[in-house]
Amino acid sequence: MSFVASKKMTTFDWVNYTILAIISFACVFPFIYVFSVSFTDPDVYVPLKFYLFPDQWSLAAYKYLLSTNSFLNSLRNTIFITVIGTALSIVCSFTLAYTLTKKAMPGRNFMLSAVIFTLVFNAGIVPSYILVKELGLINSLWSLIWPSLTSAWSLIVIKSFFESLPAELEDSARIDGCTDIGVFLRIVIPLSMPAIAAFTLFFAVSYWNTYFNALIYLSDSKKWTLQVLIKTLVIDSDSNGVGQAGAGGDSRAVPQETIRMASIMLAMAPILLVYPFLQKHFAKGVMLGSVKG
Repeated sequence: MSFVASKKMTTFDWVNYTILAIISFACVFPFIYVFSVSFTDPDVYVPLKFYLFPDQWSLAAYKYLLSTNSFLNSLRNTIFITVIGTALSIVCSFTLAYTLTKKAMPGRNFMLSAVIFTLVFNAGIVPSYILVKELGLINSLWSLIWPSLTSAWSLIVIKSFFESLPAELEDSARIDGCTDIGVFLRIVIPLSMPAIAAFTLFFAVSYWNTYFNALIYLSDSKKWTLQVLIKTLVIDSDSNGVGQAGAGGDSRAVPQETIRMASIMLAMAPILLVYPFLQKHFAKGVMLGSVKG
């Protein structure tokens, strides 16, 4: 049994690792600071003080946020568009992409050209707003879902993945009596689970982080998404965004800075909790459609 000698560290390696460590710390430090401030007890919190770890732990900021109407409304709205939007996006993207792989389908070339056209040219903000307005979706949560169901990039990647699947599997299923829908549901979908997991994460993160569309389509503060509320809390420092949105309770006992940091942590937590479970399928799903063969 042979053993490979460990590589001796060179000066370049030390310098390289040192630079990478500094960059990593610079990336992680803001999260540590946000985490520490959000859990700092209001009684010992000192403004503009650096917190690597809380001097005294407390859940006061989280308890206050979760007792406010505005935060709970925005959280409910964000969960709604994330769950419903992700499910509809997966159905729309995979069914349309699978259809585009069938060369015998009438109008396939036109549809494929239309998809590629939208990848190169974008109508812009004003035409998109007019379209949403004419559809009667202004100030509705559906305005954040229907216009964003899929994208040209998603369709092209999923289409490439479907084309990498062996055609013999579909042919054998049809010989056994499967219809086109049966082939799609019983053969294609089970083989596409890694890709579905990857795009579920893509779509879920996109819907969860919805900000700009919510900002221009929603005027009612009760329909704000979590990102819009956090923007009001963090950036509009002259105003209490939670209070303006109709929060209940008294925030005077809790410093605004700890409330802001707690809101950021609550916004990040769901994605941070879900990602580790999908990470294994995420890397595999992204690469599956990259090479056909």
